[in-house]
Amino acid sequence: MLTSICGINWGDEGKGKMVDFLSEGYDIVCRYQGGNNAGHTVINERGKFILNLLPSGILREDVVNVLGPGMVIDIKHLTEEMGRLREKGVKIGPENLKISDRAVITMPYHVLMDCIEEERLADKKFGSTRRGIAPVYADKYMKK
Repeated sequence: MLTSICGINWGDEGKGKMVDFLSEGYDIVCRYQGGNNAGHTVINERGKFILNLLPSGILREDVVNVLGPGMVIDIKHLTEEMGRLREKGVKIGPENLKISDRAVITMPYHVLMDCIEEERLADKKFGSTRRGIAPVYADKYMKK
């Protein structure tokens, strides 16, 4: 069986909570797009977990988690997120985390470009999270 959870309300609809709830009955949880500009919180018997890049299926040992080709991945952020989860006893390794070879890496200059653009816009700024998301997607789609 395949279940798709899609947000249609510009975020904060509870997608992560729903994935956590449903993932118990699935073998694979795939996050197909996005970056670390948003997040979801899962509270379970092991505590409170705040996730930005990793799917909430990572909290279940028998679930394979995939970061898909539409993802933009800040390696430093991913490493820190994995470290926080490992400190709480979550096992993360090649057996339960797969990363698409077509996912795009967020570079430090993407973050810098995002911050510069937000400052340039001054009172017309759009509320960037300053995590480089727009610049990295621009590079991806411009094939840079």
